[in-house]
Amino acid sequence: MRVLRDGDMNDAPAGPSVVAMGVFDGLHRGHQAVIAQLVELARTYQALATVVTFDPSPAMVLAPDKAPRLLATLDQRIEGLAELGVQQVRVLAFDEAFAKVTAREFIDRVLVLELMARCVVVGEDFHFGHNREGTVGFLRDVGAERGFDVVAAPLAGDPERWSSTSVRGALERGDVDAANRLLGHAFTLRGSVVHGDARGEELGYPTANLSMSPVQALPSEGVYAGAAYLDGGWWPAAVSVGTRPQFYEYGELLVEVYVVGFEGNLYGFNLDVAFLARLREQRTFSSVRKLTAQIERDVAETKRIFAEISNDDDRLLR
Repeated sequence: MRVLRDGDMNDAPAGPSVVAMGVFDGLHRGHQAVIAQLVELARTYQALATVVTFDPSPAMVLAPDKAPRLLATLDQRIEGLAELGVQQVRVLAFDEAFAKVTAREFIDRVLVLELMARCVVVGEDFHFGHNREGTVGFLRDVGAERGFDVVAAPLAGDPERWSSTSVRGALERGDVDAANRLLGHAFTLRGSVVHGDARGEELGYPTANLSMSPVQALPSEGVYAGAAYLDGGWWPAAVSVGTRPQFYEYGELLVEVYVVGFEGNLYGFNLDVAFLARLREQRTFSSVRKLTAQIERDVAETKRIFAEISNDDDRLLR
């Protein structure tokens, strides 16, 4: 797949495009429906299936104090788009200067000049350009002048709308089952493995501590059955999201991953960790021995859940 960033745009366009625009955070089932429509239209128009996305998300620049946390990294987004059949991604660097670009300027520069758009697919509530002046109606009017069609993709989801907001709400409740249903795949964190204080190793369950972006969305504190992607495959993994109340009164919020059966050094590696089910809340125990016994039960349940999902073909682990 071709990925185009701001510094790559001196090259001539690869050919005409059918374009979908949006942040596409999490690539939930609503996004997947839009991308499926995009790929089909690209075949009809004999054009490249192209996505225009933004980094950082516009909300992070326009209203950083209110901006929602992100469900996935940009790299995860791009990889997911490739899996869905997208042939080209244009990543636009969004900053205060870009926020002042008018909707018409955006159309002329990005859609017409850079991507040679023949058709544009957007959600029916999509807005773009300075002060969100660009609407589906505006896009259609300018498209008639510039020679491209516009398709408005309806909002989707039953009974709950498929949206990034709904996924975040489910994660905040610790309901990874609901989050995964909305996503159509397991919610997956990507982070680099950093050194911790080796508490897990002392207990007989060495954990990989994940360092992630401060704007990354997390499930609520608790212990989860999960899976870690290592050596080209998925491994069962028990995951703790919390402050380790057994040892610290005011601990730092950490994501700790015990990869069942793996022996080796993961420091410095990027690790994908999928959340499959919530096992329990974070709590303290009357002794370290009782904590260790509970961890043993958590690991056994993680292995059972992982085995069930691994034998399923629903693509929860993609």
